[in-house]
Amino acid sequence: MPDTASRPDRPCLSDVILCSAQNVRGVLAGRSLSDGLAQVPPELRAATQAITFHVMRRLGLALEIRRILVARVPPQPLVDALMLVSLALLDTAAEAAETSGSPARRDLPVYAVHTVVDQAVTAIQGQRPMRPYKGLLNATLRSFLRARQSILAKARQNPEALWNHPRWWIDRLRADYPRQWESLLEAANQPAPMTLRVNTRRASIDSVVRELGNAGVATRQVGAAALVLSEARPVQALPGFNEGWWSVQDASAQMAAGLLEPRAGMRVLDACAAPGGKTAHLLELADIELLALDADGGRLDRVGQNLRRLGLMSPAVSLRCADAADTAAWWDGRAFDAVLADVPCTASGIVRRHPDIRWLRRKSDVARTARLQRSIVDSLWETVRPGGRLLYSTCSIFPQEGEQQALGFLHRHADADRLPAPGQILPLPDEKQASLYDGFFYALFAKRA
Repeated sequence: MPDTASRPDRPCLSDVILCSAQNVRGVLAGRSLSDGLAQVPPELRAATQAITFHVMRRLGLALEIRRILVARVPPQPLVDALMLVSLALLDTAAEAAETSGSPARRDLPVYAVHTVVDQAVTAIQGQRPMRPYKGLLNATLRSFLRARQSILAKARQNPEALWNHPRWWIDRLRADYPRQWESLLEAANQPAPMTLRVNTRRASIDSVVRELGNAGVATRQVGAAALVLSEARPVQALPGFNEGWWSVQDASAQMAAGLLEPRAGMRVLDACAAPGGKTAHLLELADIELLALDADGGRLDRVGQNLRRLGLMSPAVSLRCADAADTAAWWDGRAFDAVLADVPCTASGIVRRHPDIRWLRRKSDVARTARLQRSIVDSLWETVRPGGRLLYSTCSIFPQEGEQQALGFLHRHADADRLPAPGQILPLPDEKQASLYDGFFYALFAKRA
């Protein structure tokens, strides 16, 4: 079986394992992978992200295997995290060896079993405070290899190990989607496709398809301007990024701007704008007056950067750091023709893109975000002109953040009419191209004149 870890163009695997362990430790302590990966040296970041994402998709299993094999959890959190990374990698390596290394996983290079063990031990040996646990790590990995099948069978009796999600998450999906919960959990453990949105103000879809093809990347068009790539590539490695020809945006997220039907001269509010994908799309579709809000000033800066790259900044565009629910702090009293309320949520619909989310969220977060969502949309409704529209959007598959919110909004606002919109979009594998879409919810409301 080919051992890709030995290729000269790849960073040393022991260094990547150590960086991955540091990020896994961070997630277990409540820190997002986005924050953790930003601290990884650039030359190690891509490989570290690949391994850490892979571990997040198998963390429930790794935790249960460690519980079976290790009587006492190592007192050093980094040692424990390194053990979890090593077990997840070793299980995948052994699985690949059993199938002659084919087909290779989409999200991870194929490593040889002996390479994983050797490099994991090398990683712990290189850290003085961790060296006393070198023997424990080596013995644990070899014990797992000797009895792998029986250990896996025992581990998978635990639903968290079987589905690699927290138990409360599994139970919620099972209750909300009794016929689809297993497919949803399986889909969440697969890498998501990379999808672009063509900026038709700067390039045509045909020209972008042609340039990507010349770069060796096949595409598949879904929706009006969405191109799903045959393989993910760094954005800087694709033609047209610096020229503003396209943005990275999932096909589900690309529905938002079209649902609001922006037209020239309309006054539009993007109430929770960062990082700016939907903001830009609105401006790509029509010459509108747009106000983009976000409560996080740093993330709002990214909105401006994205708009400038795409050539969409103009005097008609305003960016303001503000809490969307606190209308007294930012609203000048001029009503909006259209309001996009892409409200904060648990992000349960984009777990395949951000596999740490499942381990960072808590059961209580669903009710907490639902309360925040109600507060935001009720406040924003005041800013919509009679005859105008408000689009409620979340990247969640939990009904408490979706359909239940839409029904509650109609109950609270007698002057609201619900218009056709996709409703709940589920990322199901191979079901009418559903695997090409992230989990999203859309509800569109019109204010009676």
